[in-house]
Amino acid sequence: MKIIKKFEVPYLQILDETGKIVSKREMPKLSKEELKKLYYLMVLSRAFDEESILLQRQGRIYTYASLYGQEAAQVGSAYALEKDDIAFPSFREHGVYLTRGAKPEALFLYHKGDERGASSKDVNVFMPSIPVGSQIPHATGAGMAFAYQKKKAAAIGYFGDGSTSKGDFHEAMNFAGVFNAHTVFLCQNNQFAISLPVAEQTEAETIAQKAIAYGFKGIRVDGNDILAVYKATKDALTEAYTGKPTLIECLTYRMGDHTTSDDASKYRKPEEAKKHEKFDPLLRFKKYLIKAKILTEAEGKKIQEQVKKEVEEGVKSFEAMKPYPAEDIINYLFEKLPDELIPELDEIKKIAEESK
Repeated sequence: MKIIKKFEVPYLQILDETGKIVSKREMPKLSKEELKKLYYLMVLSRAFDEESILLQRQGRIYTYASLYGQEAAQVGSAYALEKDDIAFPSFREHGVYLTRGAKPEALFLYHKGDERGASSKDVNVFMPSIPVGSQIPHATGAGMAFAYQKKKAAAIGYFGDGSTSKGDFHEAMNFAGVFNAHTVFLCQNNQFAISLPVAEQTEAETIAQKAIAYGFKGIRVDGNDILAVYKATKDALTEAYTGKPTLIECLTYRMGDHTTSDDASKYRKPEEAKKHEKFDPLLRFKKYLIKAKILTEAEGKKIQEQVKKEVEEGVKSFEAMKPYPAEDIINYLFEKLPDELIPELDEIKKIAEESK
């Protein structure tokens, strides 16, 4: 018997949980202002998350999926994207939207059921995908299109560890490898697919190694280390522009419930989440910035106050927005409205007028 090929799965970490640099050689070239911007975006993402949960509990928005604990994976990867790159999120990537320039009020609006809040026009992020894994083939398709166009642009598909149990994931990976798609696959392995732990989803030691079967590179990254996530994504995008996909596994932890409709205490002990608090991505990055004299405690407090104001203004703005006309339910179905729908349209207008 002979060995045809051997494989390795690299692991990247730049900052440990104390904020200490453990790999100077891998440090990305970011200015002090860019590092502060990353911290601001992480603080904004968490503040948005906390406010969203409060709004949902008060009945002011609908079901919400928290990103608590996954800020580094989302902000770090999204910050690495270039203007023409396109992101395909699942239902938890609020940090990706905010990093790409979306306003809090837009995301609040979406979670109130108004799809105007999920427009990708200005931020190059597609609408959230609620079905598990269905957005991954979309990222491959966009990456294939960029390859055909010979365009220096890439698609990044975001998904959780649970999605790797779906056929969509494997089909997307296979097509990406065969057709040299300009695609980066970013798995936020938060260790739970709702209530199912990752150990019960796969016998593979890592999710990153699944890329090997499809002919391209897989890398595991400390998903709570924003600098490592940024570096891995930037490198993967450079490869993707030349038709070489990459699977990035960001090893992180879902600190909250799966969604506001979930109760994580039914399938994991509270002390399990408690022990992960020391790996908090926001706290880790702040420790590094202060040690490196890039950020002061006073500046950190100022950012907190700025973000709080932005989020509060976002709440006021989205709740002040007028709902779109009820008749739009029918207006955009046909080029010319069929006669049988005219009475229904009149009835919708009447109900809308009476409800004012």
